Amino acid sequence: MLPIKDNNPTTITPWVTYAIIALNVAVFLVTVSLDPRSAQLVNLQYGAVPAILFGHANLPPEFSPFPSGFGFLSIFSAMFMHGGWMHLGGNMLYLWIFGNNVEDSMGHFRFLMFYLICGVAAALGHGLLDTQSQIPMIGASGALAGVLGAYFLLFPKARILVWFFWVFIFYVPAVFVLGFWFITQIINFGSGAGGNIAWVAHIAGFIAGMALIPFFKHRNVPLWHDGSPAPAFGIYRPGRKTRGTGRGSNIPPWAAAYEAERAARHASMRNDRRGPWSKEGESTDKSPWGRYQPNPPQQPKSKPSVGVPKVVRLHPDSNRDDT
Repeated sequence: MLPIKDNNPTTITPWVTYAIIALNVAVFLVTVSLDPRSAQLVNLQYGAVPAILFGHANLPPEFSPFPSGFGFLSIFSAMFMHGGWMHLGGNMLYLWIFGNNVEDSMGHFRFLMFYLICGVAAALGHGLLDTQSQIPMIGASGALAGVLGAYFLLFPKARILVWFFWVFIFYVPAVFVLGFWFITQIINFGSGAGGNIAWVAHIAGFIAGMALIPFFKHRNVPLWHDGSPAPAFGIYRPGRKTRGTGRGSNIPPWAAAYEAERAARHASMRNDRRGPWSKEGESTDKSPWGRYQPNPPQQPKSKPSVGVPKVVRLHPDSNRDDT
């Protein structure tokens, strides 16, 4: 079951998701251009080796890319390395579909921190199985699993377009797609399928994402979204132009309620002739709009005339034009 896209809109541009995808692709293009021996050395240097993470071993100083005592930093570099085109393509496809909505629910910086923390949790979960292992773990699967866990709690009723058994294409609720993915990881780990795949890292990352999302999401973002077309999250500014074809098609429900309350308050002020609708000449307005009230127009003061004073005729005659 391969997801293709979702019908869940966003309110911000997911720049961090785009940057993570671009960085993963760039790192892979660099590593894939190396000869097999150099590629194996790079995986050992920058991959997350459990024995190094837990302090049981160290790389020789001439091979270690990190300063002495900082070998644990490989836990971050390993998140951006992949072992093949299928490995890279699958991870980036899932991140493209689900990452933008999770980033939208918490903002750019929080999403970056969330992604890295989930990746760390996944690597540690994998390493705890065998802290003496010297096999490097690479890939964004653990951090990506955290994103899937967050999406699972945020938008379980979102519709995901999937390619099922490579024949049928139809929409499936996200709770089914992601639940099936998580159960598959557990089954594969229990059966020992794919011995070179870190199934526990996927499981640990998914659980970490579900545990962390209540602390990283915006306060107004609800969990277990009801599946309405408009997203229930995002940074909203009154009067902001929305995306979509319909009026208010991308206004979050909590923002729509705020706008309704704001409109009712303005209507009440209009009826009571308060605020910008106050009576002319009133100076008792204490509302925030009072400072913007235009001053009533004032008649310009007449200037004293300048010229020859009027001459009074003492002896009127027939010619009035004579002075």
